[in-house]
Amino acid sequence: MWKELRHFFTDSHFRKRRDFLRSLPVCKDLRDREIGYLQQSLHSRTYHEGEPLFLEGDIGRALFIVETGRVELSKAGQDGKPHRLALLGPGMLFGEMALLEQMPRSASAVAVERSSLLLLYRSKLDSLLSRHPVVGVEIMTHLAKVLSGRLRRTSDDLASAQGATAAGPIVEEMEKADD
Repeated sequence: MWKELRHFFTDSHFRKRRDFLRSLPVCKDLRDREIGYLQQSLHSRTYHEGEPLFLEGDIGRALFIVETGRVELSKAGQDGKPHRLALLGPGMLFGEMALLEQMPRSASAVAVERSSLLLLYRSKLDSLLSRHPVVGVEIMTHLAKVLSGRLRRTSDDLASAQGATAAGPIVEEMEKADD
């Protein structure tokens, strides 16, 4: 058994992926053992150029981390044509809303080139939260920060696009929702 474990920890592929995970902001406060738990929970998948990862409207079940390659996120506009939202490269994560709620995807994701991605399914996150709470809480905390930052940028963009008076109607709608 020790030989099997030793081989696992000395395997160059394992070390390379561990080092990659360690470089991600979501893992910055995790120890080696905790990164190992996360690594065991991730599913690796390679997508070919032009291959969709998911389509707008699909039910989300996983978060994606780009290990190599590039992925384009797009959303259908009013004209029905896809409009690029982002081009993501190594170390970037997306699809995080799927870990919080299993709702339809708000955009589509397509591999721009051959790309290796790590997927964290909701069921694996739930398992991490129960078996290794430090890892699960670290991931959830990071996701909350990511979502908060994206919401803040979207609010700023909306306010800039509509002028300074845009905040009034938004606040009124939020107050109505609280009633």
